[in-house]
Amino acid sequence: MMFHLLAQAQPVAPAPGPGGGFGFFVPFIFIFVIMYFMLFRPQKKRQQEQQRLISALKTGDKVVTNAGIHGLIANVKETTVIVKVADNVKIEMEKSAIANVVKEG
Repeated sequence: MMFHLLAQAQPVAPAPGPGGGFGFFVPFIFIFVIMYFMLFRPQKKRQQEQQRLISALKTGDKVVTNAGIHGLIANVKETTVIVKVADNVKIEMEKSAIANVVKEG
């Protein structure tokens, strides 16, 4: 009985050659390259632009914070800024909270 089962068994396919392993990784490399250009690179550019914006803050700039607060910078310190939001109302916040500098005109 065992001999009949062994005789009917399908032959084993030969192992792929030495070049077959690299072909397996090509789609993964392609996906990584697409992710780099679609996700990582634009995010890095946005971070660099935000860093330039923060380093260029000066007294008198009109700004918008991440929370949507509009105000005028009254004082710039090393890591914080004091933003005047109304008459006699000033808020001290981190420089990283500034989302945008409003252009005049």
